[in-house]
Amino acid sequence: MKLFRRFEWIEERKPVAAYCSSSLPTPVEPTTLGFSPRCLPLSASARPRQEPFLEILDLRHFSSLDLRPLLDDETQLWSRLLSWDYSSSAEMILRYVDAKILPGYAAVDRGRVFGYAFFVYEGSKGVIGDLYVTNGTRLPDARQVELNLLTHVIETLQQSPGIHRVEAQLLAHEANSVSRPFLDTGFQRHPRLFMVLTLGKPAPEKVHVHPDVEIRPWTENDYQPSAAVITAAYRGHVDAQINDQYHTLSGSLRFLNNIVRFPGCGVFDADSSFVALDRRARNLIGLILCSRVRHDVGHVTQVCVLPEYRGRGIGESLLAATEGNLRKRNFSMLSLTVTEANARAVALYRRLNFESKRIFDAFVWEG
Repeated sequence: MKLFRRFEWIEERKPVAAYCSSSLPTPVEPTTLGFSPRCLPLSASARPRQEPFLEILDLRHFSSLDLRPLLDDETQLWSRLLSWDYSSSAEMILRYVDAKILPGYAAVDRGRVFGYAFFVYEGSKGVIGDLYVTNGTRLPDARQVELNLLTHVIETLQQSPGIHRVEAQLLAHEANSVSRPFLDTGFQRHPRLFMVLTLGKPAPEKVHVHPDVEIRPWTENDYQPSAAVITAAYRGHVDAQINDQYHTLSGSLRFLNNIVRFPGCGVFDADSSFVALDRRARNLIGLILCSRVRHDVGHVTQVCVLPEYRGRGIGESLLAATEGNLRKRNFSMLSLTVTEANARAVALYRRLNFESKRIFDAFVWEG
């Protein structure tokens, strides 16, 4: 899952999160992917009365051959809307489909799969990973099919034994477009912004690093101290409500592992990822992690600074380091996401020439 944080600092005393939309199961946790016994059998209401040819079926009934045209279509959508190469995520989804271990539902019209939604189990939590319905002239109403798929997924997760929390972020869907099944079943909604910085424009003035702070490249040895910084930085913050991995050190380590090891949020780019150190104490006090979501597009998956070090321009220095590295390598764009309620952070990003391209929703249910 995908999910990730942005920076916020100077003008605000709280960190800002940036999350990736699609949550993919990780190969290291195959036992969390089983559809049985936690998932319920498909109900008799799976076939809407108004669409005699429409069926909502268990995703395990299908193979990659059935879903590949749909995933190819979705890959084009992500490229068009987000400048994002979704092909590696699509291939991972298709591998799990062929292995019959990806829980979810498919929308079928006269034998053809034209929509799907999947989810994963993470202990006592369910995460809705993706939702997509292709829009063709001979198909049923695409939006209604999306709502039908979501209704099945939500019902399955909320009635799964041992599941007490469900999270979802649907980056490719406009805010409020598919909110009804969530709101009707007790989810909290958190609007978020997808923002981009065009790197082809003239570079901004050089950002001066605080004299007590050192900015250096990320290394593998930074895992444990980075997880500690993330946990401390998001304590009591709204983004910890959206992503509960930030609540504990072990959760933050899993979050980092998913970002660095797996392609659910692009391919981790160590060259454009940095950490901030206190020169005197030599401890890690902040970090920025960046992934490549297209060969020439970077996406910040995490930026945070310890609370006691905010207000010194450290977050801005970290972002400047990432931006400078990407410019040297001829990247065309850098993107991020931010919770809309964090007005000061949104204003800061706009001051740094980030533009808001779309608003999407994050949903959370606790039962």
